[in-house]
Amino acid sequence: MSDPLLRAVNVRKSYGHNEILSGIDLEVHKGQVVCLLGPSGAGKSTFLRCINHLESIDGGQIWVDGEPIGFRLRNGKLHELREREVSRQRRDIGMVFQRFNLFAHRTALENVIEGPVRVLGIDSATAVRQGLELLDRVGLGPRRDAYPAQLSGGQQQRVAIARALAMRPKLLLFDEPTSALDPELVGEVLEVMKTLAEEGMTMVVVTHEMSFAAEAADEVVFLADGAVLETGPPAQVLRAPKHERTQQFLARILQ
Repeated sequence: MSDPLLRAVNVRKSYGHNEILSGIDLEVHKGQVVCLLGPSGAGKSTFLRCINHLESIDGGQIWVDGEPIGFRLRNGKLHELREREVSRQRRDIGMVFQRFNLFAHRTALENVIEGPVRVLGIDSATAVRQGLELLDRVGLGPRRDAYPAQLSGGQQQRVAIARALAMRPKLLLFDEPTSALDPELVGEVLEVMKTLAEEGMTMVVVTHEMSFAAEAADEVVFLADGAVLETGPPAQVLRAPKHERTQQFLARILQ
């Protein structure tokens, strides 16, 4: 098997005396979908934010496509990169948040093309063409000129996915992308994500949507108290979990 696209080794993170991540190891290969499951406070979202250095880690190391994220090794020591250098790395790591974080004063299309034009330097005509293709891809081509306030939560989240894809990321991170949605809108976002999975997008997804994990994930990782307690294919982790904490969690979620 090829080298992992994402590799995390002994990743640690604390806030004061409160240890959030206590040594996370994870490998994700190109084209894989990995779902992170676990109770609230397990460290799932914090770990996701560490992958693109929105949070600085306290120990261990994270690589994306062979490049150490947020740090450079110099004279045998790790030195944190400047924000400009971290921003360059983030171009390859798309992220879709719980809240959509769209620019309220920009249309759906303008939200999608903002990054390619300002960050990647793509000319406006090309960005618009590609942006329209992406909006069509998430089923929102007809709403190109709508502002976020004119869109449902599910539609806003699909614009956010199109915006992330516009940066042509190697890796796409989802932080509970359906948790802020009304139940009837969850399906439309999950369908877009399933399509991306089928198309080979490398994805790490924090979710409580067990059906998505069962259908789309190549691997499921269960975290609790900042540690990985169990990992394996969905059929094993979701249907026949080995760890007692995993069993307890799934019993509550699936009841």
